[in-house]
Amino acid sequence: MTRRTLTEKLAILADAAKYDASCASSGGQRRDSRDGKGLGSSGGTGICHAYAPDGRCISLLKILLTNVCIYDCAYCINRVSSGVERARFTVDEVVRLTVEFYRRNYIEGLFLSSGIVRSPDDTMSEMVRIARTLRERENFRGYIHLKTIPDAAPELIEEAGLLADRLSINVELPTDSGLARLAPEKSPRTIRKAMADVRLRREESREPSHTGRRPARFAPAGQSTQMIVGADAASDATILGQSATLYSGYGLSRVYYSAFSPIPDASRLLPPERPPLLREHRLYQADWLMRFYGFDAAEIAPEGGMLDLALDPKTAWALAHRAAFPVDPNRAPREVLLRVPGFGTRTVDRILAARRHRSLRFEDLAAMGAVMRRARAFVTLPGWSPRGLLEGEALKARLMPAPQQLSLF
Repeated sequence: MTRRTLTEKLAILADAAKYDASCASSGGQRRDSRDGKGLGSSGGTGICHAYAPDGRCISLLKILLTNVCIYDCAYCINRVSSGVERARFTVDEVVRLTVEFYRRNYIEGLFLSSGIVRSPDDTMSEMVRIARTLRERENFRGYIHLKTIPDAAPELIEEAGLLADRLSINVELPTDSGLARLAPEKSPRTIRKAMADVRLRREESREPSHTGRRPARFAPAGQSTQMIVGADAASDATILGQSATLYSGYGLSRVYYSAFSPIPDASRLLPPERPPLLREHRLYQADWLMRFYGFDAAEIAPEGGMLDLALDPKTAWALAHRAAFPVDPNRAPREVLLRVPGFGTRTVDRILAARRHRSLRFEDLAAMGAVMRRARAFVTLPGWSPRGLLEGEALKARLMPAPQQLSLF
């Protein structure tokens, strides 16, 4: 491997890390630092940007330990047969970068992933050493997210969970058949077992022992995963069904969706073009509906089918279920209000709070944050009736967003 400077390595390995979307720091809490001198104990501000549920932007140093890999996954630019430039950090180099970037107030934490070099155990061991050195030698109390390797020894993943705030184990593709076809060296069974072990260990860490003492915290910000969209023939309905299984079966905090990007010297097994980015966006919106709006995966996309790219999935559902509307915001229960296009969770909470004291009118909803351009056909209020809007054939066209406009509902 060519001898490179630290700056050259950073350029290569930060660029290589951009393909891993499973990077977020929502849910993490600062580790205790009783003397107030722990590095990272004070609030930092945002070279990767993740967003917490409250909208706060969180900056992370997002890098690979190495882009050298012994696996030959068809969809991966760092596969062993790729001609990509290779680089590899030492443990001390990653520690130094993290500490120096934090001291300059560039980042609030570290997201560390890696190709597989020599063996899963060797690679995972180096990643754990980085986290341990940051915590113990540098007294780093900032956020750490480790991309774990399912084939690594359970004791290494356990130590990773005790040092990191979040772990991610990527399922890579929505179906076992897709993984067998494009990444035959990876085992869906091994991936699921590793995810189940993380869930069990997290649950155990929240339970006090018979003496009343709680075990050491284990991945307190949870675990996440990533699915590549468009590398195989899996439909949106299949992808959402897999996500629903991951959330319920393994207690995941997040499922991330990454639109497949064509890579140099690509395998003939891969499609020649990437899927539309809007498809990735619609999947995120649908995922949001499952996590916060009470929708089931089967309600959002037709069986074996695809999401409507022209409309956000909540609006598409409402148009397909016009008989459920209009609803009266002064009377409808929370679960019904959450299905009204243009109503977010905060808007619904405000409606429920306000209607205890007075009857709401059309103009009140906009003041509460409702997007009335979308909602007006689906609600009835004193002084407002949608009349023939729900039956009108032009309703879909009126609800379609302006070109290039991307938003959650």
